[in-house]
Amino acid sequence: MRDKTRDDEKLEYNPQVSPILEDEELPEEEPAHPGWLSTGEILKASHQVFENGRFLIGYHHSSNVYLFAGDYLTLVDPGNDYTIFAELEKLGYNILDIKKIVLTHGHRDHCMGVFEFLRYPPVMENKGIEIIMHAGGPEEFKTLVAEAGFPPTEVKGGEILNLSGFEWEVIHTPGHTIDGICLYHQPTGTLISGDTVLPHAMEEADRSAGGRLDHYLHGLKQLMKKEVIHLLPGHGVPVAVTGKFTVEETYVGIMMKILDVRLEDKTAWMDGARQLAEKGLLEEAVYCCGKELEIRPENVSAMQLKALALNDMGRCEEAIEVLDEILSQHPGNPYTLTAKGHALLGLNRYAESLPYFDDALSKNPEITEAQVFRGMALFFMGRQDEAMEIEAFKTEFLSRFKDQVEKLQQHEK
Repeated sequence: MRDKTRDDEKLEYNPQVSPILEDEELPEEEPAHPGWLSTGEILKASHQVFENGRFLIGYHHSSNVYLFAGDYLTLVDPGNDYTIFAELEKLGYNILDIKKIVLTHGHRDHCMGVFEFLRYPPVMENKGIEIIMHAGGPEEFKTLVAEAGFPPTEVKGGEILNLSGFEWEVIHTPGHTIDGICLYHQPTGTLISGDTVLPHAMEEADRSAGGRLDHYLHGLKQLMKKEVIHLLPGHGVPVAVTGKFTVEETYVGIMMKILDVRLEDKTAWMDGARQLAEKGLLEEAVYCCGKELEIRPENVSAMQLKALALNDMGRCEEAIEVLDEILSQHPGNPYTLTAKGHALLGLNRYAESLPYFDDALSKNPEITEAQVFRGMALFFMGRQDEAMEIEAFKTEFLSRFKDQVEKLQQHEK
């Protein structure tokens, strides 16, 4: 709990009451809590969204609390501290100025302050408060606030919320919990990250709350697409300017967890890329290949794996850029030629793809993929008879046709 004792009320040591041995160490006194701080001053940012914004740092039983002021007050994560609402009066606000409360997820240290808020008689009487949370949040919590007369507004991600006159995008970031959300303010590049991204730390996937590491990666990938400058985390001090680096740091950390590798082991990026590709985590494999290529730009294996993963994800234009770079260095590589033809095939450029398959097979007639892809190109060009003359394609075609018939029969049953 926060230290409520004023300096002039602290008890002095009286040796007659509590004798202390000469070599006994005195317990360290917990430092006084700093109270509400200016978010703008911490971030050194002057945008209007921070002008009257406040930040209350949390502790082990309570999360950080963020306050945004405009035509009314918005609280993001009221924490688990019964004192925060009374202390708002020190800032010159009335508790009824709070019109919206947003929860980044349903863990107790982030959301239980809602019930302290609802205990104030004026709040219960006015009912002028909107509680916003993800639709996947704890059902018990939603039921309790609804029964109190405050049915929550449920979001799923993608919505634009007006909070105290400022627009924040809701980003669904499951992983730590199933209901995790982040809030993104595009004009300032500010991200309120809950427990999804924390500075110099990383939360576990809470399975009891629907958390999963693969979902965690999905959520982080959404954040990686944003231009994050400032980070307002659920725990710890806000991060100014280097928010994107902190997001990326968490992304890498979750990948390491999935691979069951410790960060201090410094597993090579290529090793990680191969393992991730084997697990079907293709975007993560591409990311690792990119990191490897930043260190060793001429690493052909990294370029090849990156191109193959991009192809498999349907990002064929990007794959072609990488493959052209490889072919400029190794023009006769039959596997690279096959991959280039495959990328063109994925873009429905069938006639353009054929010469690459022909060239690859002239160098290595045993490449089954080149045979199958060549048959596919011919088939889609209307040259079915030629396609069926390719034994590898014929076998693949009939196998897939058989699978589709069996699935149809099973569906009918």
